[in-house]
Amino acid sequence: MTRDNSAGGKPSVIIIGGGIAGLAAGCYAQMSGMDTRILEKHVLPGGCCTAWSREGYIFDYCIEWLIGTAPGNEANQVWRELGALDGKAITNFEMFNRVVDENEREVTFYNDPDRLQQHLLEISPADAQLIKSFCRDLRRFLRLDLFPFLKPPPLKTLPEKLDVLRKVLPAFFLFWRTSATQMDDFTAKFRDPLLRRALPNVFFQDHECFPLLPYLYNMACAYHGNAGFPQGGSLGLARSVESRYTELGGEISYRARVERVLVEDDRAVGVELKNGDRLYADHVISACDGNTTIYRFLDGKYTSPAIDELYTEMLGKPGVVYPSMVSAFVGVDGDLSPEAPHSTTYLLSEQDSAVLPCVLQDSLVVQLRSRYWPGCAPPGKSLFHCTYFSEFGYWRELRTRNRREYWSEKRKVAEFVRAFLEKRYPGVGGRIEVVDVATPTTNHRYTGNHNGSILGWMGFTEADDLATALVEKQRMRLPGLAGFSMAGQWVSGGGLIKAAASGRFVTQYLCEELGIPFQAWESTGGQAWRPDMLGHLPQLDVRPMQLTEEA
Repeated sequence: MTRDNSAGGKPSVIIIGGGIAGLAAGCYAQMSGMDTRILEKHVLPGGCCTAWSREGYIFDYCIEWLIGTAPGNEANQVWRELGALDGKAITNFEMFNRVVDENEREVTFYNDPDRLQQHLLEISPADAQLIKSFCRDLRRFLRLDLFPFLKPPPLKTLPEKLDVLRKVLPAFFLFWRTSATQMDDFTAKFRDPLLRRALPNVFFQDHECFPLLPYLYNMACAYHGNAGFPQGGSLGLARSVESRYTELGGEISYRARVERVLVEDDRAVGVELKNGDRLYADHVISACDGNTTIYRFLDGKYTSPAIDELYTEMLGKPGVVYPSMVSAFVGVDGDLSPEAPHSTTYLLSEQDSAVLPCVLQDSLVVQLRSRYWPGCAPPGKSLFHCTYFSEFGYWRELRTRNRREYWSEKRKVAEFVRAFLEKRYPGVGGRIEVVDVATPTTNHRYTGNHNGSILGWMGFTEADDLATALVEKQRMRLPGLAGFSMAGQWVSGGGLIKAAASGRFVTQYLCEELGIPFQAWESTGGQAWRPDMLGHLPQLDVRPMQLTEEA
């Protein structure tokens, strides 16, 4: 886009970032009659919602469950409008996760509250009152239908607000009580040490500051098949939305690294790329890292005390930003037993935690990803994804100071995972064909997310509350700057459906500003999904991970 390119009178929009939020904003802006261009620094769409490949294995980085996979709710409508699930089968599981402690005691978190209650009571009859309370609340959540992803609250009409109240009021006390009860406080009352430690890991890792509400909400979604795994996985989701965007007439440029937002008379007029090119538009939407956007792209000129508190002070506080993660993908020749669970969180012993480099929560999540989507492994083979929360600063310092030592620590991760899997799946160690380790610095290099964070602000924290208040007050804009908006996880909070909804919301606000109708309709793409739709899959590191023979 140049200054003279008015696209036939259509409002022109530049979108920084080709993650799910940026792609969604592009789709909705195109549907609403705008002319858009997305600028993405990587060679793939999706941001963190991505995958890469080695030796025929597809390393799916992001989706563990996706809210909105079942029809009949607002989350699913957003995905249908974006074409994200076109032609795809959905995999659903009867359990959310399994947790195993150091003594091989285990608990399975079934989505069915009746089955869950029976199972938990068998483990600890002494905790019957707490178990029945949790499962009773889960049954109540099964009856709810609250998916607020179609319109931001400030734009809702009075009848729409009254309709929300009609749905919320009968369950108000349930929402209040489960959001006011921290999971850690709830589990502290359990007598059984396994249940006390396992419940916070329903979502694979301990989210620490979460109350009961999100656990119950997501397990209820999973019970209804509304938290499944789409065929094609993370990159498949991103590719489908990218396809929808280009079919709507949008343009996306890869390897396009933005250096700054161009501003004239307190109005954003375009962007300057790293190569010096300048692109102009009537409006700019930033759907990338919030701190980078505000303090680098815009030199910190358009802030407020609240914004400065959120994007500077809060970023340094413990427990308000999701930690970064180490991922180890392990490709194995042969199939595993059908009884092998799709996901298990192992609570590590002190000895194991001392060996695994920079593990934050003394736990390791082991997921059999080939059970989620068979296409991620070659026929007759299996793929594990092993993850744990880790410290970005540790890996950044290593990679900056001593690249050889950095690779040595990655090798330690690979060797630990190989030995760990061999212990739990005898014979697997000798059948491993490939191991690929991604650290928090890998995430940072390819997405630009602050400290390699996987989801931005943690929900149910003071940062999350402040971000929500700013969105409703500023309408996803910055004070004193016209022609500019923000979307994505640093604005709306983490999670793919929230990212997609933020793209819808930012377009609705822009349509209101421009005085044009917001338009959205469902994709009609019905072509069955094929693995080749993933397109070219890069290798993030050219050097393969080498394991020692004794590992």
